[in-house]
Amino acid sequence: MNENEHIRFGTVGSPSTTPPPGGTPLAISNIRQLGLDHLEIAWVQSVRVSDETCAVIKAAAEKQRVTLSIHAPYYINLNSQTSELMAKSDERLLTAARKGFLAGAKDIIFHPGSYHTQPPEQVYERAKEKLLELTGILREEKVDVLLRPETMGKSAMFGTLEEVVQLSKDVPGVAPCIDWAHLHARRGDGTFNSYDEFAAGLETVKQVLGEDGLHTLHFHISGIAYTAKGEKEHLPLNEADIRYKELLQAFVDYGVAGTAAIEAPEPFHVADALTFQATYRRLIEGDKARVGQEEAE
Repeated sequence: MNENEHIRFGTVGSPSTTPPPGGTPLAISNIRQLGLDHLEIAWVQSVRVSDETCAVIKAAAEKQRVTLSIHAPYYINLNSQTSELMAKSDERLLTAARKGFLAGAKDIIFHPGSYHTQPPEQVYERAKEKLLELTGILREEKVDVLLRPETMGKSAMFGTLEEVVQLSKDVPGVAPCIDWAHLHARRGDGTFNSYDEFAAGLETVKQVLGEDGLHTLHFHISGIAYTAKGEKEHLPLNEADIRYKELLQAFVDYGVAGTAAIEAPEPFHVADALTFQATYRRLIEGDKARVGQEEAE
């Protein structure tokens, strides 16, 4: 990254270009070889990693100057409907946070759950109480991470932009993971796909979390297919309708800083991550040239 860039780009999951025998340390080295700066480790099925392996991952990331985040298991639901399911959900998120911290990750990304036909306001309060409980446990254990609930791509799922951002204000130790493709797919009507809508989303962050909220963002970007019910599947950029150049321009205009993890399907996630990074860099240079011209005048 140069001094004018504020966003670190990378992939969700190991790059498809990682050489055999694979594994996270080699994936981290490959991220650096590709000229990217971030890796989101996809522990999406379960977290089965030893403390010793976590130490190796952390050392590799520090050596390569690659930042890390963790995508926690999919089977987390802050609104689980039985005590047994809730206990399992809690343990999955806590384990991802504990092991992620040992591996050198600061951000723990997770899907926050479902409404289960309950009123959104009721589900919000339950999610808030659960996150207050879990962040309290992590603080006591000195596990210094941010739990980042992700915006979700279906209207039946808890996780609007407003809900995720408000949780980040109400609960210390929580910050948003904004999945821009999910926001585009959520209503199923093709909206949330213009500069004005992207800027409005960033305004929401700014109004609730302040300028600091814009400077500590973590987000997912990709193409996405959707139906009237919302998200169907992630797509490579060349098959998708998302107006990513307008999104990146909004990032530049709002001075957004943080990390961007690209969630396109393999093997497209590497090419798409490089496309996002290159486009962002061109827009940054264009903005720099414009400011220089204005100052000269």
